Amino acid sequence: MVMGKTAASILFYAVSIVIAVAMILPFFWSLMTSLKPSDEIFSLPIKWFPSHLTFEHYQKAFTTVPFGLYFWNSLVLSVAGVLANLFFGSLAGYAFAKLTFRGSKPMFRLLLAAMMIPGIVTMIPSFYVLRHFPLLGGNDLFGTGGQGLLNSFWGIILPGASGTFAVFFMRQFFLTLPTDMMEVARIEGCGEFRIFWNIYLPLTKPALATLSIFTFQAGWNSFLWPMIVLNDPSKATIQMGLQAFSYNNQTDYGPMMAGALIAILPILILFLLLQKYFVQGIAFSGIKG
Repeated sequence: MVMGKTAASILFYAVSIVIAVAMILPFFWSLMTSLKPSDEIFSLPIKWFPSHLTFEHYQKAFTTVPFGLYFWNSLVLSVAGVLANLFFGSLAGYAFAKLTFRGSKPMFRLLLAAMMIPGIVTMIPSFYVLRHFPLLGGNDLFGTGGQGLLNSFWGIILPGASGTFAVFFMRQFFLTLPTDMMEVARIEGCGEFRIFWNIYLPLTKPALATLSIFTFQAGWNSFLWPMIVLNDPSKATIQMGLQAFSYNNQTDYGPMMAGALIAILPILILFLLLQKYFVQGIAFSGIKG
């Protein structure tokens, strides 16, 4: 029996190590590529470690394109998306979890159904709505004559300001909180928004931290939608900037890997800051259905 448990443990750790190595290998290769001289990136036999470290690719990443500007644009869009989803997602999640109103269950089922629709399916309708938004971007009252919300940050922020996942995730967490506090607050004369803002929202820090990571990562890594909506180079995001290293059917892998690693840093820092809430938020949000 003891030998069997020992063998199972050894097998488990062996498989775990193999999986861990397979997962970290692409990141390690990207890091080494960003530090190699250009003539060693595709040298044969493969050199896993550079003969000497060089930071020329990082310098080129910032001089070839305005990488700092793209970094700032992505940061603004991602933070705005996080704040919008935290507020509207929490507000809607609280309503579905704690308030009783006609049509709440059908509306929530419709929300779940919307989560199953791929984002690529809604891109054309979303583009049409943004293009013909009334009285903005040169449009008249009927949404014609201008560009609407195209080529503006609002065209990126508004369509995802209250994601279906954010509403569902926060609703699941609010279901784990007791309703006694809400009933007592109502007896004391508190309004519904005050109950939500002052009593329940502070209790959802683990869920808010977890949702922040998911939302920031989705916004930071977004490429296709910003590329469709934004055509002003000064408003490009960091993911759009990485394509500048691929031109004439050739790719400058050194600066691209350097830029990709720089692009990872905000997500990595955010996760390290909020990791103590991450597992707790995931665990509590899946308790009740």
